[in-house]
Amino acid sequence: MRRKRLSNKKEVIKELLTESYDYTLPPELIAKEPASPRESAKLMVIDRAGGEVTHSRFEEILSFIPNNCALIYNDTKVIKARLFGKKESGGKVELLINRPIGLESFNVLIRGKVTEDTIIYFDNLLRAKVIKLNSDGSREVNFLDSNGQILSFETLLPHLERLGHVPLPPYINREDREDDEKMYQPVFAKHEGAVAAPTASLHFSEELFLRVKESRETASITLHVGAGTFKPVESEVITEHPMHSEYYEIPQKTSSLIESERKILAVGTTVTRTVEHFVRTGRRFGECDLFLHPKNPPMRVDHLLTNFHLPKSTLIMLVASFLGLEKTLKVYNEAIEKRYRFYSYGDAMLIL
Repeated sequence: MRRKRLSNKKEVIKELLTESYDYTLPPELIAKEPASPRESAKLMVIDRAGGEVTHSRFEEILSFIPNNCALIYNDTKVIKARLFGKKESGGKVELLINRPIGLESFNVLIRGKVTEDTIIYFDNLLRAKVIKLNSDGSREVNFLDSNGQILSFETLLPHLERLGHVPLPPYINREDREDDEKMYQPVFAKHEGAVAAPTASLHFSEELFLRVKESRETASITLHVGAGTFKPVESEVITEHPMHSEYYEIPQKTSSLIESERKILAVGTTVTRTVEHFVRTGRRFGECDLFLHPKNPPMRVDHLLTNFHLPKSTLIMLVASFLGLEKTLKVYNEAIEKRYRFYSYGDAMLIL
């Protein structure tokens, strides 16, 4: 009996160690291009009740989703958040918008040396002024028009559409192209604000999503995905990781669904965190900084549709909150053996 208790204790400790969520991915399995058509991506289906793993295609997803299950999806829209500019000295600067702060300032990441009051010029109609250097390496800026007027998020959007680039994740390791404007965007995207796509959503074509809506109840949330989603867990113990926060809103219809007895399939990790944050707080809008992992598992979401995520990331830890650490690593290794494509433009996993 004592030996069993010690074994269980070791497993508990293992689930809390960041190094436990590491795995080796062959570089060629990092998806650099989207599946075309969208629904041609591979789909791994995991039945937790029976233990079976099925390999299929995303176009067959409706044959796996239970009939009595409602889908909740994230209708955030990716903005062209990546800008290239120059300082007065002529030095080149790359700026990635992370999120608005209040009405007139923005949290951004800047590649290139800047100080407070540095002015970055993008063209003669748009520039940015650095107003704060944060200890986490991010910067706070105001965007200004040609008359020196500070721009709000709404008035900045036309400039981003004109000058900005699709903020592809760094591991895609190529410049964005015109087709990324369409493919790195869910077909049901509606509310501008994300700087990274809710990637489980990228597999739905308009035709497939219409079939989903015709056969299943659907509802939306809005969570504007920030650059923090790519932030690696650097602490030795996962519970010491400072989880990033992102703004979310939940419509009344969706909150009523969450409060019902209906089974829920979350389309992506962003939906999962938003639903679970609402269950814990009762707040339909605000900042979501919920960190789900095996020791903080979901309380309301029944099923999860997701992609295959980076080692040691909060996203693979969220998957483990559904499957457990051992099962998660097992199915990831199986995905590697079966040559699934990983990360944002990669293949999908359905956890039932």
